Amino acid sequence: MPISGIRNGDLVFDPQLLRSFVAVVDCANFTRAAERLHLTQSTVSQQVRRLEQGLDCKLLDRDQRRVQATAEGERLLGYARRILALHEEASDVLLHQQNEEVLRLGVPEDFAAERLMPLLSRFGLEHSSVRLEVTSGLGPELTRLYRRGEFDLLLVKQMGASDDCLVSWPEPLCWVDSDSTPALGRDPLPLVTFPVGGLYRHEMLYHLEVNDWRWRIGYSSSSLASVCAAVAAGLGISLLPVRVVGTGHRILAAGSGLPDIQGVRLALYARSGLSRAGKELVQQLRELCQASCSEASEACA
Repeated sequence: MPISGIRNGDLVFDPQLLRSFVAVVDCANFTRAAERLHLTQSTVSQQVRRLEQGLDCKLLDRDQRRVQATAEGERLLGYARRILALHEEASDVLLHQQNEEVLRLGVPEDFAAERLMPLLSRFGLEHSSVRLEVTSGLGPELTRLYRRGEFDLLLVKQMGASDDCLVSWPEPLCWVDSDSTPALGRDPLPLVTFPVGGLYRHEMLYHLEVNDWRWRIGYSSSSLASVCAAVAAGLGISLLPVRVVGTGHRILAAGSGLPDIQGVRLALYARSGLSRAGKELVQQLRELCQASCSEASEACA
């Protein structure tokens, strides 16, 4: 049942007026309400009267020894508490976002899954005031975005080492075929690749051309999981990091005649002036990459 005197769209509830009204009802006294709100009694009284004038009804019974809400006041009280609670919630959320630190990280698609997620999860628990924005993709595009200042940290695959990277590690590569349905030996040789622009694709096609291999693209996808599944299903061979070789794959040995391709490195970049949390993330990424590349090197030995 609506409060008398209000027409739809005529009233905007001022939280300051509602706060004074709720305080008076809770304290049953204008003086104590003013003390709670750190206002003068006259200010609280004026604010309640302004609310009553806006609603065109009496909200408080001032004739009693204890100030009490009228029937209209009781009806308004629940709404007033909800409005004030939402007002406080919105203020807290917006203020928290303004004080929130954001770290923007670019990572290769094949590094963004199982190895990186546990690290980011632990980092998030340790730094609850930091919001991580992680973008995965192909190396050239990630590098372009970093150079434009859109990332704070970058992990990227590249040929050789760059002068401005913090540190880099060798990324051992291998030719991978299906264990159950081998593609090696077909003519032309079917390939499973990443899209145009992918580092592995360029290196794979270049070295096959130089060595006079007849080839065709049998399957292409930007998803590492799809590429790995396509190789395992026998759609073609692919050039992949040793660390992603899984069930259903067979690493092709040097005797297969395929060219040996090395020189790819995993490089870590970070902008200057990072916060303490940003520097901690850099160190954790260094340790993760070092461990990952060491495992891959041992697997190749």
